[in-house]
Amino acid sequence: MAFSAADVKALREATGAGMLDCKKALQDANGDIAEAEKILKEKGLAAMAKRTDRAAGEGRIVIKQDGNKVAMVEVVCETDFVANNPDFVAVAEKACDVTLKSGSSELNAEHKALIDEVLIKFRENISVRRAVCIDVPSNAAVGTYVHSDNKTGAIVIVEGSDADDVKTFAKDCCLHLAAFTPEYVTKADVPQSFIDEQKEIFSAQMAQDEKMASKPENVKAGILQGKINKLLAESCFVDQAFVKDDKVTVSKKLEEVGKAVGAKLSFGKISLFVLGK
Repeated sequence: MAFSAADVKALREATGAGMLDCKKALQDANGDIAEAEKILKEKGLAAMAKRTDRAAGEGRIVIKQDGNKVAMVEVVCETDFVANNPDFVAVAEKACDVTLKSGSSELNAEHKALIDEVLIKFRENISVRRAVCIDVPSNAAVGTYVHSDNKTGAIVIVEGSDADDVKTFAKDCCLHLAAFTPEYVTKADVPQSFIDEQKEIFSAQMAQDEKMASKPENVKAGILQGKINKLLAESCFVDQAFVKDDKVTVSKKLEEVGKAVGAKLSFGKISLFVLGK
């Protein structure tokens, strides 16, 4: 079956593939556009199977809310050129819609299908790296934030009140997370293995300090614990100095806001995505 220049153009618009690739696919498909599109897709997916080990250090984070659900996805690619392409942006937005619709933090076949549709065009290692969908409880405030470069996103739920001041605080907490990217929320979240490793490091450093050698063992133990406490305060969200008021910790600010609105507040779900981490 013969094909025309208009057929080649239509196939290019449908798939994003190059002109020569479209011509070859139409030849192989005897001019059948639907079959040619299938051929291009199969070739594109086969080529991408060889690229999955290539670094995907670019991409974007998207957050959307629908009623009492809020979702965040991280979609990654290889280059910032693709990350800023309108078609890639549209796929990332749709991936977040899929997560909201499913109500689950698990990736599914719909996410994969979205990515498969753009692999032919971009020819990069592209994937939905992770997703989260959070139910917002009643009488709670949700804060969301995506940084201007679309590489950091945060969701914070504050339970106990949905007053405007609480909503503002929840949003400020998101700004805090994006600014300081703490590894943990509370000390209870810190693995013992991390603490043990840091103790070994601090102990080795103290052993090399001549002034420390003459100190009694109980004093050394106190100094060591002080170093650990300081590290945990720096690493845990609730113990860090609040981004909008560095005279108080995040947990203390939570108490202050609660008193101001006449409610006992607590943190609910907290999620931070930093591209590639």
